[in-house]
Amino acid sequence: MNLISVFAIAAGLAMDSFAVSVSSGTTKIKGKFRAAVVIGLVFGFFQGFMPVLGWVLGINFTGFILDYAHWIAFFLLFIIGIKMIEESDEKLIDIQNPYVLLLLGIATSIDALAVGLSFAFLNESVLFPAFIIGIFTFVISFFGVYLGDKLQSSTGRYATFIGGIILILIGVKIVLENSL
Repeated sequence: MNLISVFAIAAGLAMDSFAVSVSSGTTKIKGKFRAAVVIGLVFGFFQGFMPVLGWVLGINFTGFILDYAHWIAFFLLFIIGIKMIEESDEKLIDIQNPYVLLLLGIATSIDALAVGLSFAFLNESVLFPAFIIGIFTFVISFFGVYLGDKLQSSTGRYATFIGGIILILIGVKIVLENSL
């Protein structure tokens, strides 16, 4: 697989993480730089790890994973989105909570698992693309947190509500893409 194709895949996979990072940046986070690094690392790790996992599982469990992965991603994003909406006029969701970050990391990287499965079917190497995907996702997620912070300062408390809606819409998009 050529480098241009790898970067195109990385960009496509990173978009969900970028959108969630922007939503995360709209919440009140102490230590924005540290939070941006942690969010970028979590999203980058899962986006880089899931293709490898998909590649490994590709031989044995392809049908099961492909049949249900989009529903798992939808469920996780929907629950977190609803929580953000509910808390938009109260206190903001704690994006620095390790459990919330773990769920978001998994939910936004389910499609990367499917990419790993496709690499297994095509008999393509996965390690280099997974590394590029992880690095690309880290960078775009890091800057997404700062973009969200800028949006929050201009949209106020409604930014968290909008962020919750975005997460739900990403989940719906994943289900629709995999149901058609």
